[in-house]
Parts: sequence; C-alpha cells; structure tokens
Amino acid sequence: MRLQIDREADALYLRLDDSEVVESEEVSPGIVLDYNEENDVVAIEVLGLSKRTNDLDLTDLQLPSSVRQTNG
Repeated sequence: MRLQIDREADALYLRLDDSEVVESEEVSPGIVLDYNEENDVVAIEVLGLSKRTNDLDLTDLQLPSSVRQTNG
C-alpha cells in the first residue's frame, strides 16, 4: 500500500496494490476509484483535500508503520 499526497494538486492518492488500472470512476465529486481487470478497487484518489478537512496540516498526518507518505 502506498500513500501519496500532492500539495500542489491538493490531492491524496492511496494505492492499494500494484495491479494495472483499467478503469476509473468518480463515485462522488472529487472521489475517484481505480479498478483493475477483475473489477477490484486498487486505488482511491481524493481531490480538493484541503476543502474536505478542517485546518488540514499534512505535517501532522499520522500513518501506521506499514504505510508511508511520499512527496511527489
């Protein structure tokens, strides 16, 4: 699992596995799910991240040790 936060794009991308994305669907405004060939969700993208949380401070983002934040 990989978590990427793009401050310039104001987006969060959570990749659940490395299978190829064959389809994407915006399931709610600014929430995009990526699917693989088996129609499993393999990634979640959240657009407009700062508008979805109060006083978002990404420096305080806490992640379990099995997930790491990457920059770009």
